Amino acid sequence: MASSCSLFSAVIVMSVLVLFMRSTSAHYLTTNFYSKSCPKVFFAVNSVVKSAVSKEPRMGASLVRLFFHDCFVNGCDGSILLDDTSSFIGEKTAAPNNNSVRGFHVVDDIKSEVEKVCPGIVSCADILAIAARDSVVLLGGPGWEVKLGRRDSKTANFTAANNGGFIPSPTSNLSALISSFRVQGLSAKDMVALSGAHTIGKARCTVFRSRIYNEANIDSSFAETRRRNCPSASGSGDDNLAPLDVRTPDCFDKKYFQNLMNKQGLLHSDQVLFNGGSTDSLVKKYGSSTKAFNSDFVTAIIKMGDIKPLTGSRGEIRKNCRKPN
Repeated sequence: MASSCSLFSAVIVMSVLVLFMRSTSAHYLTTNFYSKSCPKVFFAVNSVVKSAVSKEPRMGASLVRLFFHDCFVNGCDGSILLDDTSSFIGEKTAAPNNNSVRGFHVVDDIKSEVEKVCPGIVSCADILAIAARDSVVLLGGPGWEVKLGRRDSKTANFTAANNGGFIPSPTSNLSALISSFRVQGLSAKDMVALSGAHTIGKARCTVFRSRIYNEANIDSSFAETRRRNCPSASGSGDDNLAPLDVRTPDCFDKKYFQNLMNKQGLLHSDQVLFNGGSTDSLVKKYGSSTKAFNSDFVTAIIKMGDIKPLTGSRGEIRKNCRKPN
């Protein structure tokens, strides 16, 4: 069943899709890249994303996360989608991704739909970018014009994906978060705004167990509630889920930041954003202003989408997102 946020914003998605065809450009990517070669790409992607998010709102968060984890390893090149082959190990089994990232079947469905309207034209990397935008909008968040023109990598980088210095850990402290985003050309402000994507989605007990049992900067009633479905013993209930945003788990809004101000961040890496450090003021700003959060989130995710894209003759347009041509 669709959430109230997705029901409310379904009309918004369709009303703004045409606007995303307008031409603006930055770097090597443009928002009108497929205006002639595949003008129906946005509608093809949206139809699948809308169906998937309607059935399971969490899928919207999963698609946004796929885009994030893809871009932070070798750039936004669709490498996270590749299965293992005889010549390389894919990124899916790297520590930050294994039994964690999801939504690959939805990407497969999107690719199939896009191939029906324009075969061999749209990259899997661009599909991730569009699907992330549509997911945010469908769950009540802001829309933006997606810059396109990325091509797909022919290989993956398990080593980089498995390196904690690239994809931030849920146990990261503030300095580590700032550093990992800075490496990608993203500021501390971008990091806090992008962390706001945790206003949707869920996390497994194994990644927040230590926080709810061992940390002091946590609301006691919130911790007690989370403990009911997350036993203290490792190996017990590891995959039990809890919403990252306790207030409005299926709505893309500013409540995540309000949670942090109330010491109700689920992950250690969430609560460090508001713990007497340099990012406290940004959390307060976003917690009090939807406009400020939405604006800075859009700016940050567009910047993230610009990370080292393969363009021109580099890479390829995969026929199947799970394997090189």
